[in-house]
Amino acid sequence: MLKPLQSLMQHRFATAGAIAVAAVGAFVVLRHIDPNQPGSVLPPCPIHAFTGLFCPGCGATRTLHALAHFDLATAMAMNPLLVLSLPALAVLTAYGAGVLPAVLLPLARQLCRPIAWGVLLAAYAVARNLPWAPLNWLAPG
Repeated sequence: MLKPLQSLMQHRFATAGAIAVAAVGAFVVLRHIDPNQPGSVLPPCPIHAFTGLFCPGCGATRTLHALAHFDLATAMAMNPLLVLSLPALAVLTAYGAGVLPAVLLPLARQLCRPIAWGVLLAAYAVARNLPWAPLNWLAPG
């Protein structure tokens, strides 16, 4: 009975560790490579390239680049939803790894609602493509 629990915990810590390593790797890459430069090795958004519309993730690479350089204003200008969602993603990662403090468990349970995230992302995608202020401020740049 103890063996399956031990395996589950190893899997959870391995997943959280992989996310942490990926985050550190992304931080290092974005400290040294500027996605704003012409000919950058970092790809542009394929949805925007094909449709001309801003998806919920448009500007994410430039947002993370700005955050890697501690430029919160530029990050918010590129993708405010991503910046505001990063603490929630950290809570969800800790919850998934089983290391979230008990006091934050009710918050994590609320954040684990995929329909709410889907509605938020769909509404954000529509809003950032509308031409009227203040909604057009949600477009990257």
